Amino acid sequence: MTLIKILPDWHISESQATSESVYLNRRRFLKKAGLGSLSIMGLLVGCQSIEEKKTLVKQQLQDSNLRAIAASQNLAFTLDRPLTDELSAAVYTNFYEFSSSKDVWEKVGKFKPHPWTLEISGLVAKPQKLAIEDLIAKMPIEERLYRHRCVEAWAMAVPWLGFPLKQLINLVEPKANATHLKFTTFFRPDQARRQILQSEPWPYTEGLTIKEAMNELTFMAVGIYGHELPKQHGAPIRLVLPWKYGYKSIKSIVQIEFTDRQPATFWNTRIPEEYDFLANVNPNIPHPRWSQASERMLGTGDRFATQIYNGYSSYVANLYGA
Repeated sequence: MTLIKILPDWHISESQATSESVYLNRRRFLKKAGLGSLSIMGLLVGCQSIEEKKTLVKQQLQDSNLRAIAASQNLAFTLDRPLTDELSAAVYTNFYEFSSSKDVWEKVGKFKPHPWTLEISGLVAKPQKLAIEDLIAKMPIEERLYRHRCVEAWAMAVPWLGFPLKQLINLVEPKANATHLKFTTFFRPDQARRQILQSEPWPYTEGLTIKEAMNELTFMAVGIYGHELPKQHGAPIRLVLPWKYGYKSIKSIVQIEFTDRQPATFWNTRIPEEYDFLANVNPNIPHPRWSQASERMLGTGDRFATQIYNGYSSYVANLYGA
């Protein structure tokens, strides 16, 4: 009788297997590239589950040595839901300069948020060019608990650290003919790989009316969860507008320009039929490709009904004649 040995589907011949020397050399290369052991594990094995990603992000945050920021909580701003846990918020973010997916945390390694300078220019009496440390020293830093609503219908509730934008506006003294603010982020194609795409209107820009900018809710964040911003959240300084969809909250700002006209903005330029200039949260106006009637919370998957202006009507409805 002839015995036939049936091999499993995953079997490969010894000649096809990666040699130990090649495997070890790959590990040495990744270490030289500045990746820790958990990152190496993620690259070699391929971490697919959200819990594995959170483990890697936890290590990333620890390795970043983010500076703690002491600030008192502004109790005027409360939440109707639990805070989103930090790892859920850090592992699922949008930052289009780095990725069109939610794997931003994997793509920000080359980005350098320090040193950093913010320039305030245009129709102001006192233009400024400030290192981020000097700006923070000038401002009254506080913690605010805000809801954050993405146009993609996911949401989170997080503790931002920063200062009201109107404090910075008062510092530079806008001229009477200033009607809008234009925000511009960095342009570093060597650090943010998607910025090499010439088909996109880089650098990322956003805009507000001066009345929106002076609103009590409008916030410049320099930290989150008790420490400075991680790269994927827009280090070292970003805009936070809790009544608008998240794409208005521009990250990693390098310039604020006061102007007498409505500025062009990234998404309104790119896809104007889907992303308008105002971007106010409204459950009654669906996105062309999905409903905005409800939102899914990061971390828990809990569903909440979307509120007009994301629940901040009492602060902002008057800006729009409501």
